[in-house]
Amino acid sequence: MIRSEPRRRTPLLLVEAATLLSGIGNGVATVALPWLVLERTGSATAAGLVAAATALPLLLSSLVSGTVVDLLGRRRTALVSDALSAVSVAAIPALDALVGLNLGWIVALAALGAVFDPAGLTARETLLPAAAQAARWRIERANGIHEAVWGLAFLIGPGVGGVLIAAIGPGPTLWVTAAGFALAVALVAAVRLPGAGRPERPPAGLWAGTAEGLRFVWRDRLLRTIALITMVLVALYLPVEGVLLPAWFVDQGEPARLGAILMAMSAGAVVGALASGTAGRRIRRRTLMVISLVVTGVALVGLATLPPYPAMLGFAAVIGLAYGPVNPLANYAMQTRTPERLRGRVVGVMTSFTYAAGPAGYLAAGPLVEWLGLRPAFLLLAGALLVAALVAAPLPVLRTLDEPPRHPPAPVGGTSGRVEGPLPLGEQWAPSAHRDPPGQG
Repeated sequence: MIRSEPRRRTPLLLVEAATLLSGIGNGVATVALPWLVLERTGSATAAGLVAAATALPLLLSSLVSGTVVDLLGRRRTALVSDALSAVSVAAIPALDALVGLNLGWIVALAALGAVFDPAGLTARETLLPAAAQAARWRIERANGIHEAVWGLAFLIGPGVGGVLIAAIGPGPTLWVTAAGFALAVALVAAVRLPGAGRPERPPAGLWAGTAEGLRFVWRDRLLRTIALITMVLVALYLPVEGVLLPAWFVDQGEPARLGAILMAMSAGAVVGALASGTAGRRIRRRTLMVISLVVTGVALVGLATLPPYPAMLGFAAVIGLAYGPVNPLANYAMQTRTPERLRGRVVGVMTSFTYAAGPAGYLAAGPLVEWLGLRPAFLLLAGALLVAALVAAPLPVLRTLDEPPRHPPAPVGGTSGRVEGPLPLGEQWAPSAHRDPPGQG
């Protein structure tokens, strides 16, 4: 008798809870690190230097992170990455208490902590299709939830960071980041999913596997275009959160307001990501992408005028709401155009494109502020982002977002001969549970 696999929501809940906790830790650090630097040095250029120091390792480590996932396994990579991230972040307040920190120490430790983040992010994201399959969710719904959880983390984290900075100072606040990573490790350790353990077809090696992922992304016109668009937009936007807004609110002595602005962006992003699954059924995905990009650019220009604080909160919420569907759409493109065995590498390569131009943006933002002043520098970056969005909007290749998946759902029963229920759109075959026993990987 052919039997149906029961619906299992626990793996998806564990993956998303780990994503939430890890993201909260990063959200706290987003506020605490630049505040610590500005408090110690009073220099926007120094804050930009620290931000760039964290972005540079992100580029290299994110490029190879997907290959590491495909070599070591998804669950194991997530465990090791988050554990090392916890240790490296905890070292900042620990060393400050023992020997005191100067700018060099902060730069070095922030860079070390950034090395481990992409592998954990990539590993959790590559677990998502199998977790959605176990829960019998459409992949579009799972993508929206996943990005909403990430946005929720940055809704909670910066607010907690701002409150903690005001109460105990930026150094001790970083202990919260370490705690978030430690709890994420415990949750991922409990995940049991097909394909989460040791890969059956690992790449030939670190660099060969990374090169294979790069070639795949570059030869796929849609993935290449999304990667380049995201690279430009993130490069222009990251200095807003990492340098410009902190500099503005440090001058005003208002850490809680900085946290509230970042929370408003994240709240909008949560709503936008959750709505993306429903919106994708009502309008074309290409149309949704274009609206998201253009409205994000317009709202950022509004924020760059540095209007009264209530208006800043409104513009921040619109920025998050408009940009919310972009990452779920990018995830959908990766999942439906990438074979199972390459998923980790493709996610890693696409993530590395996101980080690639970040250091240049960070390094340019500090001198721009000191040369032009805060408001003109902010307007220049926001205007450039709007121009980039307007250039990307009419690109014909974005129409392929609405084409049928190149890698459609696995047949009912997969390779196991069992009826496993309807599979989420875009999920390909993953190894059967008996090939990935509990405890492996």
